[in-house]
Parts: sequence; structure tokens; C-alpha cells
Amino acid sequence: MRDIITLECTTCKERNYTTTKNKKKQTGRVEYKKYCRRCNKHVIHKETK
Repeated sequence: MRDIITLECTTCKERNYTTTKNKKKQTGRVEYKKYCRRCNKHVIHKETK
């Protein structure tokens, strides 16, 4: 049930992180506030396809 997803920075569009999510519990796209090395600060990262 857990699928691997990629997280993309909303500021610079770099794909920094991969993680898993439960498709039954999280039906929409997830957002996390994580550190981006390219932006050098914490920004929101959104799920990509």
C-alpha cells in the first residue's frame, strides 16, 4: 500500500527528497516544509508524479 514519491522544491523546482506515503490514508498530494540545499533555507516541498 505504500508508494514511493518524490518531493520537489516549490521555489527552485529541484527534486531533493524521496519518501513513501500510504495511498489509502493520504489521497491528495502531500506537502512538507524541508531544507533545500540549492535555496539554502527551509521551503515547502510538494509531491510530484
